[in-house]
Amino acid sequence: MDFELLNNEPMSKHTTFKVGGNASKYYKVKTLEGLVQVMNICKEEGQKPLIIGNGSNLLVSDKGIDGSVIEIGNGFDSIQVNGNEMVVEAGAMLSKVSKVAMEHGLSGLEFASGIPGTIGGAVFMNAGAYGGEMKDVLISVKALVDGEIVDIPAEDMKLSYRHSYAMEKDMVITGVLLRLKPDDKSQIENRMNDFNTRRREKQPLEYPSAGSTFKRPEGYFAGKLIMDSGLAGKSIGGAMVSPKHCGFVINNDNATASDIYKLICYVQSEVSEKFNVNLETEVRIIGDFEE
Repeated sequence: MDFELLNNEPMSKHTTFKVGGNASKYYKVKTLEGLVQVMNICKEEGQKPLIIGNGSNLLVSDKGIDGSVIEIGNGFDSIQVNGNEMVVEAGAMLSKVSKVAMEHGLSGLEFASGIPGTIGGAVFMNAGAYGGEMKDVLISVKALVDGEIVDIPAEDMKLSYRHSYAMEKDMVITGVLLRLKPDDKSQIENRMNDFNTRRREKQPLEYPSAGSTFKRPEGYFAGKLIMDSGLAGKSIGGAMVSPKHCGFVINNDNATASDIYKLICYVQSEVSEKFNVNLETEVRIIGDFEE
């Protein structure tokens, strides 16, 4: 079977925030053929589906999604190494891809080893950490565009801070070609361990979240602005601004999506009032949050 269909599937099972109402139709696609089939079904039904990977950068409304969601994950995750290049299907987890790179003595993905997303999602938002980002290693993308599989060179993907052309264009990333640099395996592993130790020390990884909630405003750090606004530990319902890292809104105690959304809006309002800085969300907000 190239895909699996789940009806009225709770999105709380498929997002790292652990919140969100039901999706009318939730497809798990396991092959490229399955993806094409499901996209055709959605087209026939007049629906534009939400494409997700590991759900690590999504806040889905408690009202859910009155439509289709397509998950590109297990089964759609092969990793091939050819010299200093890697051919990776979109559903492969970043942690796995960076580990395979390390095992082959290839450097350039150390920054990604602790990011809990898929490679497809990482390219979609040009994910980055610790001075590295996907645009540093991306050569090209395979994508489904208007029913055709096309190769798109990295320079045409318009990769910038937390942005790619995939956000503007109706495309589904199906795979990537990466070019890395040969290096000593133990050196690569040491860098990965260092980044992951720093991540554990500074980020509230023990709570459900979507990672950094806000983009970094030019000339500032979101977490510092929020802390300097006196919002460390601020709660609405079960949602909280993490005292450990104020750039993270966390699901502290059985939060609803509405709790998280209201807290995000409150933080934006306070930072705007105190510092005249607009905080944009890095998290994608999906669905209806109107009361």
